Amino acid sequence: MCAVSGLHLTRTAENGAEIDALAAALARDGGGRVGIDGLMPDLHARMRRTWAPHPRLLGLKVTRALTWEAHDRRDHEWWPQGITTSAHTGLDERHGRDVLATSWYAKGDAGSRISIVDVERGRYGHVLLVTPTLVDGRPGIAPLKVHAGGIVWHGDYLHVAATGRGFVSCRMDDLMRVPAGSDHETFGHRYVLPVRFSHKGHSAEGIGKLRFSFFTVDRSGTDPALVVGEYGNRKQTRRVARFALDPTTKLPIGDAEGFVRPEVDDRGEPRMQGVSVVDGTYYATRSRSPYRFGSMYVGQPGAFREHRWATPIGPEDLVFWPENDSFWSVTEHPRRRWVYAMDRAGLRR
Repeated sequence: MCAVSGLHLTRTAENGAEIDALAAALARDGGGRVGIDGLMPDLHARMRRTWAPHPRLLGLKVTRALTWEAHDRRDHEWWPQGITTSAHTGLDERHGRDVLATSWYAKGDAGSRISIVDVERGRYGHVLLVTPTLVDGRPGIAPLKVHAGGIVWHGDYLHVAATGRGFVSCRMDDLMRVPAGSDHETFGHRYVLPVRFSHKGHSAEGIGKLRFSFFTVDRSGTDPALVVGEYGNRKQTRRVARFALDPTTKLPIGDAEGFVRPEVDDRGEPRMQGVSVVDGTYYATRSRSPYRFGSMYVGQPGAFREHRWATPIGPEDLVFWPENDSFWSVTEHPRRRWVYAMDRAGLRR
């Protein structure tokens, strides 16, 4: 990879005052800031084990599959996209287990949301992603309207991909419960997670703006890096970018001007949907159509090996779960929606 001076990110100011005002207003009505720890006992929806297309058919690599309740499985309004895990966040120390989180985008006005999935208990709950507002001293919220094609849970922060806009960052401690009867529009969600700040993408003249289609954290080396991938067809750029992360703050490292500059490789594959990096090896999902099984790419940009028919129809983002040496992904199409695992050993062959 090489540095590309024409691409960079800048970080916006924090929405601290807006978030604090919202938390205080909700607390007066019996809600307010509860954090991820307050949400964990209140996951009421049931996640059930199921089968994805059988692993012995067509070479599929799926080793475990879960699915949503019937409404979420069939819903044409909300579409699953991103996936990440709480590994390396300290949640296991507090609750005795790590959890998965997935993102969804709405085709209507509701914006985007995440689902916290307790795989061990078979429970999940939805949290609406919002932008906090403060107008004439009155706090409010607006839906976060992004595609949310990828999410990363790193330290205290949940980062949400916003395609050409860069990505937004939420602090999990800011997660809030909205009491019944509140005048805040939450589109039926009992919990909200406000955006604390954004990393906005910029590009020089003649250089296409980097699309944050999906991303992951590479912990292979001494210092972690944020790895960003672009979804694109054969006529579009399909770049893979790396942003250095500060091991202490868990945030991208900027230069003296505050610019965060990536290293970029332009040899990504068509229709990549998610990426993960383990011990220096890249793993990526590829979708093919709403009716065909997906692929997995393994190797390095420019030298990938393709495992065809490796995933169910409609694979999206990808995350590595180190405790069980497996990758987890999520599919998007109604009535064909799974959260599924693939053992890393099965992708080495």
